[in-house]
Amino acid sequence: MQNKNKFSSALFGNWVVKVFCFLAALGIVVAVRFLNVTDRVVTIPITVYINAQSPYEPVSLVPESVDVVITGDDDIVYLVDPSLITASVDFSDVGEEGIARRVVYLDYDNDIFSSYGLTIKSSPATIRILFQEGSK
Repeated sequence: MQNKNKFSSALFGNWVVKVFCFLAALGIVVAVRFLNVTDRVVTIPITVYINAQSPYEPVSLVPESVDVVITGDDDIVYLVDPSLITASVDFSDVGEEGIARRVVYLDYDNDIFSSYGLTIKSSPATIRILFQEGSK
């Protein structure tokens, strides 16, 4: 019976110190993991699809490039070839005058980037263009 008490007192005794040590170790692991995360910003050309037969024409500037933010481990982020990423936005379905907003679509091999823990997003995430009825 004495052995059972020694085991339980060793397991549950000084629980405040054990919880503190566990939280400190967890904090160190998280800090080391996230201190090595870096953002790399690259500018890539964007393809904008506009319906040529539509009576509505873009009046505001149509972007020619977009910034892409690559987030990941400091050692891997700068090894990414930006030419593997393509950006496009589709305004071919605009059916009225005014400002149209569309999401920028990034095309890349998700398996390669996710296997290294990289995330990729465009900045800005949406593109706005003003359309007015043209003189066709």
